[in-house]
Amino acid sequence: MRFEKSLQLALNILIHSKLRSWLTIIGIVIGVAAIVAIVSIGQGAQASVQSQLGSLGADIITVSPGFSRAAGASFGRFGGPETGTIAQNNLTDKDLSIIKSTQGVLFADGIVSGRVTMMYLSQTTNVNVQGVDPFAWQNMVTSTLASGRYLNAGDTNVAVIGSSISSGLFKQPLPVNREVVIEGQVFKVVGVLAASAGFGGTDNSVIMPVTAARNIIPDIDKKSYNTISVKVADANNIAQVTADIDAKLLALHHVTNRTRDFTVTNSQATQQRFAGVTQTLTIFLGSIAAVSLIVGAVGIANTMFTSVLEKTKEIGIMKAIGAKNRDIMAIFLLNAGLVGLVGGLLGILFGAGIAYILPQIGASFGVSLPGVRGSLKTLIPPDLLIGAIVISVAIGLIAGAIPAYRASKLRPVDALRYE
Repeated sequence: MRFEKSLQLALNILIHSKLRSWLTIIGIVIGVAAIVAIVSIGQGAQASVQSQLGSLGADIITVSPGFSRAAGASFGRFGGPETGTIAQNNLTDKDLSIIKSTQGVLFADGIVSGRVTMMYLSQTTNVNVQGVDPFAWQNMVTSTLASGRYLNAGDTNVAVIGSSISSGLFKQPLPVNREVVIEGQVFKVVGVLAASAGFGGTDNSVIMPVTAARNIIPDIDKKSYNTISVKVADANNIAQVTADIDAKLLALHHVTNRTRDFTVTNSQATQQRFAGVTQTLTIFLGSIAAVSLIVGAVGIANTMFTSVLEKTKEIGIMKAIGAKNRDIMAIFLLNAGLVGLVGGLLGILFGAGIAYILPQIGASFGVSLPGVRGSLKTLIPPDLLIGAIVISVAIGLIAGAIPAYRASKLRPVDALRYE
């Protein structure tokens, strides 16, 4: 029997057992749709996190005061230590000097930060201020300018502001060359940064020279830094430079890994950490969804056994007129494979739709993953779609193998007698 004829007969079996076949197909659809949706959203979340972390720069190391025993690291670039850390604001000029002397370090910037009051056109509000070394910051900043210029060495009462402060904080836009009053002191806006989508973004920050920031931030330690940001000469050596800085600071602070009071991290390590978390979560949820595929496989096997019973006489007739065992087996295997194929295709369509709609619904209700700014992306890799089809067909063939084998072994005489 030719393949085309076997396929035609398999399609005929599928078409003429509509309700039972579609109930079986639904089991495959649910499993495939769940896996496609979960993996697509997981891949999109991972891509979003990596894209946002990429804004930190692949060659940037962050030294933060305090050490989180739970997390083992602090992810903020400009902020202070996380909740639950110890020995806050313990970074000083000595730390900055020893970091600058580390081989492979190109620039190091001691940063202070805090909340201050800012007034523009008689409107007062609170903003985040970051005090930086203008020369180091200009060579390390990853945000581009929307207008104006960066800070220069020798600047005093000037500031660069984020895009949100420039266009969304006050009733009137705040462009360059305008003056604002921060904690009673007048500052001139010399630059506006373009909108940022990454971690450590500066959209809601005012950046000024560190000496000016220390004069206006209330209750700040004049001899310490909230964060030290480091730019390495070669991004490929960032792991080694990170380890060297960590070792030098351990010696300087007279602490051990157990009693350390600072955290050294880099964007590459943070990316790997987040990637590991999202991959683990995706695999876990995908494994749960895969259970429905097992249920679908059981449904296919049940449908195929029923089909064999219903078609027993037809099997006997085909064998009586010359059909071989392999022909009968091919017909029922193709039927099972078609059930898996149809279920896989529909599952991909439903899964892709769910993966696209869920983030939109979450965004409309303000729901997002921790650490991910903005709405989640949906990323559907082509190999996921190919894999879903292959797995669906394979499940159909495996589930239908035993019923097909039993059908092929029926004796024509017994099959024709079957009632």
